Amino acid sequence: MGFAAAFLLLLLLAAPAAHAVQYTVGDSAGWTNSGDYEGWVQGKAFTVGDTLLFRYGGSHAVDVVSKNDYDNCNSGNALSSHSDGNTVIPLSNPGPMYFICPTIGHCAGGMKLAINVVAAGGNSPSTPSGSPTTPGTTPSGGSTPSPPSPRPSGAPSIMNSGFVLAFLAVLGAVLAVMS
Repeated sequence: MGFAAAFLLLLLLAAPAAHAVQYTVGDSAGWTNSGDYEGWVQGKAFTVGDTLLFRYGGSHAVDVVSKNDYDNCNSGNALSSHSDGNTVIPLSNPGPMYFICPTIGHCAGGMKLAINVVAAGGNSPSTPSGSPTTPGTTPSGGSTPSPPSPRPSGAPSIMNSGFVLAFLAVLGAVLAVMS
């Protein structure tokens, strides 16, 4: 019986992690000074447990900053700074998050990203309320991409989590009876 309970607990703890999504900022173009990050964020639902992957070259970096520093393109008070070219930022808490490139002129040119992270199961706009509009450029190729779906293709939806939890509850009951 102890094995069944431990197994059920392990399954319940692993279930939420199965729904995490890693978003590549700027998609295939990455984190560049020619990206349209205001457009990129549209239609995405960032949830606690998801991650952001910033891919960029040596002339760029990623600073996590406050709203005031985001608005003023100030990297002097960064909450964290990254320059490895392949930065993964975990979205650990609900609320707004702000990112800028600290290279002189890049943030002012639009290389900045504002998102809103919602608690798992929550529903909120993707951009923080009151965030400034930043003019962007059309991605290379000359066409404007259509808005992405709220979750990347193939990712499980929140509705599926109810089925997973029901399945796990039934499985736990069966295992408890068998032991």
